[in-house]
Amino acid sequence: MTNSWVNWAGDQRCAPATIASPRSADELAEILGRAGDAGQIVRVAGAGHSFTDTVLTDGVLLNLANLDRVLDVDTATGRVRVEAGMTLNAVSNALHEHGLAFPNLGDIDVQTVAGATATGTHGTGATLQNLSAALHSIELMLADGSRVELNEETDPEGWRAARVSVGALGVVTAVTLQLVPSFVLEGVERPVAVDDILADLDTYIDGNQHFEFYMFGHSPLAMTKRNNRVELPEQPRGKAVDWFTDILMSNYTFDALCRLGRRQPRLVPLIQRGAAYAGSYRRQVDRSYRVFASPRLLRFTEMEYAIPREHSVATIREIKELSARFDTTMPIEVRWVAPDDAFLSPASGRETCYIAVHQYRGMAYEPYFRACESVFDKYHGRPHWGKRHFQTADTLRERYPDWDRFAEVRRRLDPKGRFSNAYLNRVLGSVD
Repeated sequence: MTNSWVNWAGDQRCAPATIASPRSADELAEILGRAGDAGQIVRVAGAGHSFTDTVLTDGVLLNLANLDRVLDVDTATGRVRVEAGMTLNAVSNALHEHGLAFPNLGDIDVQTVAGATATGTHGTGATLQNLSAALHSIELMLADGSRVELNEETDPEGWRAARVSVGALGVVTAVTLQLVPSFVLEGVERPVAVDDILADLDTYIDGNQHFEFYMFGHSPLAMTKRNNRVELPEQPRGKAVDWFTDILMSNYTFDALCRLGRRQPRLVPLIQRGAAYAGSYRRQVDRSYRVFASPRLLRFTEMEYAIPREHSVATIREIKELSARFDTTMPIEVRWVAPDDAFLSPASGRETCYIAVHQYRGMAYEPYFRACESVFDKYHGRPHWGKRHFQTADTLRERYPDWDRFAEVRRRLDPKGRFSNAYLNRVLGSVD
């Protein structure tokens, strides 16, 4: 029987010769040894939430779900050692008992630690960096089964490369995370006119610890979300309220509207305006990770670009106007993050605005995404490594000041290209 793998969105699939789920580092080393003897390419699949073909291989596909333990907790420093296959949600739940939390998270938390950090996954917050900035140290297994520990002291170049590596350097087996004391967030959602937001954008961004909004091409309204720390006890919502809000309305009902828009594209403007106006005031006071993340059940594909913050208003206006010319029922999401220094981080060296566009499953995405990408290109955009884009190494090289430094680390750690595939060869170039 042929092995098969498909991503969360259902639009990337492959048939590897082997799908392996090692239970220990020693077992992983044996798998890599056999792959090397057979001349097979090795890729690692996390939770499958990337929309690109980044993990596809006809060789060996690794699933690290069994490497999912907390290895060490140092509450004095806030440093936690975990295995790479542990999910962000599992880490959050386990470490809350020790009074620790991620300083920031995205709007879903089902990804593995290794997968989320390798692709530069992020939340929102002008003073907060993406998730990979929390990687104090990274244990990497190379193609020959040896392990190296990469941090600022042992190998600063390797560490800056491995924090956002797209799986191009080896297999991340464990990481040490720098966490912060647990905190409670007050999350407030309410509709605001897009023009009003853009007229006073810096106040919204800098006046909240975490600010983001969703907008539609055909609606003047955006749904804003502001998350701020509060000195209040957590107030978890009842299960019935959670189900109604997060499952019935945000997933099932919106999914039904998206299916309607797919069958009847002429209804897209009406669906978008209705979805935007249906947004109402919501308030949530709870543990940080419960406020940051929400369930995502409906399937879609996505493109997201990081642009310099100073171009936020101009880019948002252009993308909103452009979106109205295409049939898509899905919203546009806008967030902000602080600079970091990982070589291939889309936010490396600059204050960043992230803009994400989406297309519902079964609807043509390429014309819409290509049109959006031309706007992002104009504003010096860098693509999110786990989301669709049409760039190549030639078009990306000039956008990353440390591109050649990453390439040198890659040649050093994976000289034979054992962890390369067609996607990496396209977007990073071949090892040689």
